[in-house]
Amino acid sequence: MTNTAIAVSGLRKAYKDKVVLDGIDLDVRAGTIFSLLGPNGAGKTTTVNVLSTLTKADGGSVRVAGHDVETDAKAVRSAIGVTGQFAAVDELLTGQENLQLMVDLNRAATGNGKHAVARLLERFDLVEAAKKPASTYSGGMRRKLDLAMTLVGNPRIIFLDEPTTGLDPRSRRTMWSIIRDLVADGVTIFLTTQYLDEADQLADRIAVLDKGHLVAQGTSAELKRQIPGTHVRLQFAAPAELEAATRLFPGSTPDADSLTLRVPSDTGTKSLWTLLNRLNENSLSAEEFTVHTPDLDDVFLALTGHTTEVESR
Repeated sequence: MTNTAIAVSGLRKAYKDKVVLDGIDLDVRAGTIFSLLGPNGAGKTTTVNVLSTLTKADGGSVRVAGHDVETDAKAVRSAIGVTGQFAAVDELLTGQENLQLMVDLNRAATGNGKHAVARLLERFDLVEAAKKPASTYSGGMRRKLDLAMTLVGNPRIIFLDEPTTGLDPRSRRTMWSIIRDLVADGVTIFLTTQYLDEADQLADRIAVLDKGHLVAQGTSAELKRQIPGTHVRLQFAAPAELEAATRLFPGSTPDADSLTLRVPSDTGTKSLWTLLNRLNENSLSAEEFTVHTPDLDDVFLALTGHTTEVESR
């Protein structure tokens, strides 16, 4: 596989007269985490379905692991793994039996099946629960088992659809650690998530999809810089100091109740030094000094006009 794990150009898909994807371009680098965000109906699930050979595109070019998804779908499927929003485990089987079932269904894994099962149980900390029915597993354990089942065929590209939905904070952190370990081993992750902090924490690059169009792509930091609202927050000890500082910085916003002043800034070092020097020159001293930048929630709302609700299908 080249440095590009997934290459998409001009991807189009429509259902009757409804255009779902209207000329999508993506370039996902190998060994990275790429996150696709978007509100309900944006086209994320359709994108994943096309990339994983589950749905045929109406137009455009899509190559996954160097293979064309339309003309070489079998090769694409041998290189990928898909973990859906809901854990696809058989609750009547034990964790070990679920993994063994995947080994039996995967021709490439049958030669060292027992070893693969043991290795995955250990890797996902499921050894003690291996012989217990999956119906007794917690949500976090089921998600780990589901991802372990996906890894039976040693896929180099994994599509993760909302992998931590419904998990408690500790289980989410565990899943994040597992995802990072996979990437450290060279696996490429294509992630959709309803938690913007998750994309912020994990993704090397993020794309925002809205109404079938990509409205932004970049790193988390790059996307945040596109949105106005970066400011410095100063808190003063007395109303007189707040009033004096307000006069110093035109365009600033004071809050008399909290004795704080919000000063628009690009938060670069030069701007910060200028601000602090002006305070010092006028014998003003802030009790607290904090820098605030837009988060991904702000980016999402500004780009799509929607809240952070993400489609679940």
